[in-house]
Amino acid sequence: MAAFVAVILCSNLIGVHKVSYVNLPFYGEYIYGAGVLFFPISYLFGDILTEVYGYARSRRVIWAGFGALIFASLMAVTVTNLPVARTMPPEYVEAVNMIFGQTPRIVAASVLGFWAGEFVNSFVLAKMKLLTRGRWLWTRTIGSTIFGEMADSLIFYPVAFLGVWPTEQVVSVMIGNYILKVLWEVLATPFTYIIVGFLKRTENVDHYDKDTNFNPFTLET
Repeated sequence: MAAFVAVILCSNLIGVHKVSYVNLPFYGEYIYGAGVLFFPISYLFGDILTEVYGYARSRRVIWAGFGALIFASLMAVTVTNLPVARTMPPEYVEAVNMIFGQTPRIVAASVLGFWAGEFVNSFVLAKMKLLTRGRWLWTRTIGSTIFGEMADSLIFYPVAFLGVWPTEQVVSVMIGNYILKVLWEVLATPFTYIIVGFLKRTENVDHYDKDTNFNPFTLET
């Protein structure tokens, strides 16, 4: 849970403040937010939690991450609105405001996208585990990420940037970042197998959500 929350907070902090680019074959220069490199790790954690411990345990962790994002947003608002000491150089003030002063739209987009994406990811993986009878782990980790990242992207980018960026740019960045996030999960599949296998052996747990209440608004286990 601690690692999951840490990844969520860090990727959200750097996600829109550091913008990089890469030259892709047959595509050209592609611009992306640095958070794309780290945010998919949360889906890796979500896959492992749901696969080993079940949807109910993962649900509690998702709510913990959701609460942490809300707290971080309130903290950012407080920090950027505190009185500034006369001895603090103006460039320091500008830097703090730039890093922590996210617009309400981006905060709302981050929180809503995270919430929907993580729950879709966990739900799909739990259901696919039942359908596959616990076989073919790779189909569940990749399949759940495809749907989870889709839900997150369809919420985050329009809510955060539609009307601020040209519509074509919003769509282009949304699709490009979505592909990168899913590809990240594909590349991480061998590590997922190693971690899942280790936890199942050491914890002696391999939960199947046969009688689970999938209501996201309850914390029952």
